[in-house]
Parts: sequence; C-alpha cells; structure tokens
Amino acid sequence: MPKELFLTPDGLNELKAKIDHLSTVRRREVAQRIKEAREFGDISENSEYDDAKNEQALLEKQIAELEEKLRSSSVIDEDALTTDVVSVGTTVHVKDQKTEKSVKYRLVGSAEANPSESKLSNESPVGKALVGHKRGDIVSVPVPRGPARKLKITKIEAD
Repeated sequence: MPKELFLTPDGLNELKAKIDHLSTVRRREVAQRIKEAREFGDISENSEYDDAKNEQALLEKQIAELEEKLRSSSVIDEDALTTDVVSVGTTVHVKDQKTEKSVKYRLVGSAEANPSESKLSNESPVGKALVGHKRGDIVSVPVPRGPARKLKITKIEAD
C-alpha cells in the first residue's frame, strides 16, 4: 500500500494541472512523433520510431505515477491549521542557534517539496524535526557530519 502524501490546496491544483498537461498536450506531441516516424518506412529498423515509442512509455509511466500520488494524497484543510504547533501547511520561522541566521520554511508534503522555494517536506530531516513543536522550542536536526544543528522556532504562521 502506498504511503499517504500530504498536499496543500495549491499543490493539489499543480498536480492536477501537470497530469492534465501530460495527458493531453504531451500525449498528442508523442503520438505525432510516432506518426511521423512511421512515415520513414520499415519500423523494424527505424530508430526514430523506437525513440518515440520509448518516450511514449516513459510518459505513460510518469502519468501513472502522478495519478497514484493523487489517489494516495490527503489535502490539508488550511482553515483548520493552527499556529500552536508546526504541522504540514504551516510556515515556520527558525533561528539557527550557532550562526544566528533566521530562515523561513513552509512545511509541505513530499510531493510539493522544493528547497529552492523554501518548501520543505515533512519527511525531510529538518521537516521531521520541526513537526509537532511549538514556538520557542529548540529542535535538534541531525546533520551528516559534525554536531546536530539546533534551530529555535521563533514564529509559526498558518497561511
């Protein structure tokens, strides 16, 4: 049984849009490539045809995986979010106790995670460490080398 994924309403819309794009636009593009490759003649020795069929198989696999994510996901009710504790869907401000640097993270499910946009998965080491803690708590985050990072939760926002 696949594990449950958490999605924000925005993440759900993005996932649906991606599935829609792949199922319509990309499928048509790949079908057109296959059609054009067939026109080159004998398909048994046609590398264009083989390449297009491989692309089609990869596309169908990607669509199936995204649809499975959609089926096994739970959408976070943003109206029910509280600022009492860190949970998926909240934005948390933390201050590194060693460097004094403050950072803001939005906790999301693994399907939406994008560290470059400060969207951390609830399954990441930092996300796991923060979930369930309150404002003022100092959490310890294991790092590959050296002592664990200590992060103080300075603010929790429900967007």
